[in-house]
Amino acid sequence: MSEKIVIDAKGMACPGPITQLIRAYRKAKNGDIIEIYATDSGFKPDVEAWVKKTGNELLELTEENGVIKAVIKVTAK
Repeated sequence: MSEKIVIDAKGMACPGPITQLIRAYRKAKNGDIIEIYATDSGFKPDVEAWVKKTGNELLELTEENGVIKAVIKVTAK
């Protein structure tokens, strides 16, 4: 059964948000969803590059009121 992992990385500077994502990914299983919120503007390109590099699936990448939301489906474990 897949899980949803929610990470609040708001207020963290780079590389904090991507480090939190990697930590969650290490614990996740195929099919899990990782939802992460960050305010560091560098997180958007970082998460896009990370997903491309790891082969996971980026389901959503939005920014609203300075908060970036990334939803990733773990598919490369």
